[in-house]
Amino acid sequence: MKRVSSHVSMASEAEINLDLSRLLIDKPRLTLERKRSFDEQSWSELSHRQNDGFDSIMHSPAFPSGFDSPFSMGTHFGDPHPLVNEAWEALRKSVVYFRGQPVGTIAAIDHASEEVLNYDQVFVRDFVPSALAFLMNNETDIVKNFLLKTLHLQSSEKRVDRFKLGAGAMPASFKVDRNQNRNTETLVADFGESAIGRVAPVDSGFWWIILLRAYTKYTGDTSLAESPDCQKCMRLILNLCLSEGFDTFPTLLCTDGCSMIDRRMGIYGYPIEIQALFYMALRCALQMLKPDGEGKDFIEKIGQRLHALTYHMRNYFWLDFPHLNNIYRYKTEEYSHTAVNKFNVIPDSIPDWVFDFMPCRGGYFLGNVSPAMMDFRWFALGNCIAIISSLATPEQSVAIMDLIEERWEELVGEMPLKICYPAIENHEWRIITGCDPKNTRWSYHNGGSWPG
Repeated sequence: MKRVSSHVSMASEAEINLDLSRLLIDKPRLTLERKRSFDEQSWSELSHRQNDGFDSIMHSPAFPSGFDSPFSMGTHFGDPHPLVNEAWEALRKSVVYFRGQPVGTIAAIDHASEEVLNYDQVFVRDFVPSALAFLMNNETDIVKNFLLKTLHLQSSEKRVDRFKLGAGAMPASFKVDRNQNRNTETLVADFGESAIGRVAPVDSGFWWIILLRAYTKYTGDTSLAESPDCQKCMRLILNLCLSEGFDTFPTLLCTDGCSMIDRRMGIYGYPIEIQALFYMALRCALQMLKPDGEGKDFIEKIGQRLHALTYHMRNYFWLDFPHLNNIYRYKTEEYSHTAVNKFNVIPDSIPDWVFDFMPCRGGYFLGNVSPAMMDFRWFALGNCIAIISSLATPEQSVAIMDLIEERWEELVGEMPLKICYPAIENHEWRIITGCDPKNTRWSYHNGGSWPG
């Protein structure tokens, strides 16, 4: 397990929380036109949309590109906040070099800790926010180098004990192994074989595709994404999650610890974080795959999966006050295609806190939905990615922000946005986490604000 130093991403926290606070406090009530649902639109109409989540980020007036961006030179209204300068200084100290070239940033700089574990490695998921900061500061080389190095690491042998992982699996992290005697440097990847719990990362491949799209979108350079190596890498990743099997749902079945919440936290099944990242990665891949040969087949598969995934997520994962009221009145043991309670959820399983937490105005995507089980916990990353990627409809996006506004004290309070809410504790904590001392209530993944 790794622990992220709080000051490394202090700038991004300050900027995001400041903007979010202003948005929630000052934003006017939005009147939205009724949009057609995904299933009412033809796939051909949707597949030609260019907005894959980065139009509103990389080219927004709030995030101007170049060296005059607020992340490097301050805002147009004055000098940068000291936290911004401090964060950039910490971020630059965390840069990892391989044979003289920057290839990423380490998970944490913690000089007070004697036991570094894997904190000194470059984690795929952790580097993405750093990469976006570098892109918006017009420092593209480190992002390109990272994409190329992780691409080449994909072809490494991936074996846990005597079992071999799929060819498309991407590493959770990598480190630079320096041999002082031979004066050589080698990249060593971890695909989960060294991780606590020995769980392979499901999210790494999705983050890689998303970052490749962000790099292409920002630089305008399509040569990297169109290169044979990148095309093959995307196809291998997609082959892992688009292959046919025993699944009856378009969502991805995952184990505990396979994502940012890389410890046992009861997210096994169909966690919202993975589904939102899966959706966004499919949208990004759709823009970058070349429509010839194998790429054409994958484009067709992506179209079919997106159509089913969008319908499933927007209908079965979405929870607001009317949906909660319907679930409370569900009949059970329904058998037929006309069943309303399709997952056979027992109404008595709805936790009491949900009725107090759910406002009349607002909503969110559930943490998990599977047979006879709904995880009603709020997960920040999955819901935020759902907004960015347009997995959430415009109405649902506004409802998520309304929920944060209505439950600001519970979800934010004096700290950055909590990873999940509420924290699990007492007997439930012992059963779900296995008495994990790091994930005690309101700490780390369990209602804490990590990663900072």
